[in-house]
Amino acid sequence: MGEGNNTEKRKNKKKKRGGSKRKMTAEQTLALNSVNQWVNLCFDDKKEEKKDDFLPEMMKIACVSDKVVFELHSHSICSDGFLSPSALVEKAHQNGVKVLALTDHDTMSGIPEAVSAARKFGIKIIPGVEISTLFTARDNSEEPVHVLAYYSSCGPSKYDEFDKFLANIRDGRYIRAKSMLSKLNKLKMPVKWEHVTRIAGSGVAPGRLHVARALVEAGHVEDLKQAFARYLYDGGPAYSKGSEPCAEEAVQFIRKTGGVSVLAHPWALKNPIPVVSRLSAAGLHGIEAYRSDGKLAVYSDLADKYGLLKLGGSDYHARGGHTESPLGSVSLPVLAIHDFLNLARPIWRDSIRTTVEQYVSDPSDLNLRHITRFAATTTCSGDIDKNKINRCLSSWLTTEEMQHVEFKAAMSKLSDIAVDL
Repeated sequence: MGEGNNTEKRKNKKKKRGGSKRKMTAEQTLALNSVNQWVNLCFDDKKEEKKDDFLPEMMKIACVSDKVVFELHSHSICSDGFLSPSALVEKAHQNGVKVLALTDHDTMSGIPEAVSAARKFGIKIIPGVEISTLFTARDNSEEPVHVLAYYSSCGPSKYDEFDKFLANIRDGRYIRAKSMLSKLNKLKMPVKWEHVTRIAGSGVAPGRLHVARALVEAGHVEDLKQAFARYLYDGGPAYSKGSEPCAEEAVQFIRKTGGVSVLAHPWALKNPIPVVSRLSAAGLHGIEAYRSDGKLAVYSDLADKYGLLKLGGSDYHARGGHTESPLGSVSLPVLAIHDFLNLARPIWRDSIRTTVEQYVSDPSDLNLRHITRFAATTTCSGDIDKNKINRCLSSWLTTEEMQHVEFKAAMSKLSDIAVDL
């Protein structure tokens, strides 16, 4: 008798622990429907595409879901990650991610490959970048601050200017890495430049992680954690600065080029309050307040104080080990995602319009490429004509967004341009 009661109690306890699925509020349901509509927008044109043995089956992945996993912070081998953009996308698919922002350090070179791979898995890519900056406090002390930038599927407007901005930072990373090696040599831990550049890979600006890996491979330290803890931490004996812009300038530049700016990992800052205060005044849109272990109250409160979005991502590099959060492990509430898209989509629409208008005023091959730079190869490739440009735009924007007065005017001018490649 007693044993039966205990069994029943265990069952009830188990049921209570697992819990019945909490019913969504009307606000959450509306938000989820809106988010799903945007996520699936780029796959709505599949009916018009040529029949593909693989694509229709994989498109089932992009169906309406009661949970949409956004991964807004990830890295590939194009900066200091360990996976190619294609492999990163495949990993995201395996982990149930529906929307992936590739945010390599100071480069967007991996975006085209990521977009192409994502098309196969029914994943939407948000073109992003993590910009290295310096924040100067009132006492003139400096601290590295990273700012995430999220762009429309068309990428940044004023692309040439944006590309030069990032190139200058990357050039500074080479100078910085050589300075770190010089300091390490003085500390009797020689590391060869060729070793670091081999680890970084062809065309990749070397960063601290690449130097740390070289230290491990040279036998100077046991692991990456020790390399940073002893020598490469901010202000450490082998730490060096590059040519990073000031944080406020980066935030303003992101806004200027049609992006959404978000302060990355504020918990890594010595004193986040003045950073958030001044960057908010410069036009910052959001702050990372969610991690894989949940929402951090102190940063959520900071976001509320300054009227900022509350976002987050795993900062995935595929380094391995128990200390790294898995890709897609940060659970963003649907209302937080909805708030993000509500703010971002008008900014992205106007950015796309600016890029279209740039082509209308100067219908050159270069300006045409600015429209289709990050377009999925199944949608825009080969001979590009007006119809294909329209298909690109309709996969990025809703009908309502394209009917916006200023955007409609730009499209009207575009229709008068003869695209002849």
